[in-house]
Amino acid sequence: MNGFSRAGVIGAGAWGTALAQVCLRAGLDTLLWAREPEAAAAINTEHNNPLFLPGVDLDPRLAATTDLADLAGRDVLLAVAPAQHLRATLIALGPALRPGLPVVLCAKGVEQGSLKLMTEVLADTAPQTIPVVLSGPSFAGEVARGLPTAVTLACADPELGRELAQALATPTFRPYWTHDLIGAEAGGAVKNVLAIACGIVEGRGLGRSAHAALVTRGFAEMTRLAVALGGEAQTVAGLCGLGDLVLTCSSPQSRNMTVGLALGRGESLQAALAGKLSVAEGVASAPAVRALARKLGVETPICEAVAAVLAGERDLDEAIGGLLARPLRSEREH
Repeated sequence: MNGFSRAGVIGAGAWGTALAQVCLRAGLDTLLWAREPEAAAAINTEHNNPLFLPGVDLDPRLAATTDLADLAGRDVLLAVAPAQHLRATLIALGPALRPGLPVVLCAKGVEQGSLKLMTEVLADTAPQTIPVVLSGPSFAGEVARGLPTAVTLACADPELGRELAQALATPTFRPYWTHDLIGAEAGGAVKNVLAIACGIVEGRGLGRSAHAALVTRGFAEMTRLAVALGGEAQTVAGLCGLGDLVLTCSSPQSRNMTVGLALGRGESLQAALAGKLSVAEGVASAPAVRALARKLGVETPICEAVAAVLAGERDLDEAIGGLLARPLRSEREH
């Protein structure tokens, strides 16, 4: 048995709603915070979330609230607010973030401006809490429906990490524990940018060979950046890096890949994002990942190219041509 019985989930988007389902299946009394009153109302009365997770029946036991103060007193909080909004959400939580409370960070990205990972944002806003990172190959709809999924759960304290993994595990949701928070975060942040690149390759009709090359070289960029930040290459080679990259770069279910597909087919970024409630984290993370890599002196040509395209600094053909014209080198070269 573990010491967790009451979970709070911050954010009723597709991923937050799916994780609330996981918590309930794992036997946790679960409360989901929604920013949108209509989402909370639908969850409480209709047991669905048509705004963000249409077509999925939710556990009738799932309760939603629009008041962050209601999350006080929970044994563990899962923070699923988008990366660029996490800081403001944590500040708003205030007293609910009591000393020693495990906060499981489920958003993937690098904060614009500060160039900080989500654990650093948590350290800034609530240093009294215990950071945990959940990341891995997981589409919200599949997780919400109870389809088999495995993820990385990163926690510096091995005993706490094992307890949390046990508390969140279900017959179809398998958390694998690691101590390496930075490696787990870096993989999740960079893969969203690479997914946009893979969508562009697909939308441009450049072929499966180009797609495979981009995923492989993108993984090299992800690993270099993670190691420069202090993470471990072995972590990035697991579910939270390579696993997540394979999933996100291979299916139009991925919001980030869908944006890339639209760009590759000639749509503007504004058109690609139009009418979408769910956040494509890679769009916001791309300039931050580029700036962070430059700050650390790490070569990330694919992420650089994506950031330049999204910023309107280069057109697609110019960016693709630039990547193909890079000097030949050893595959193991950094």
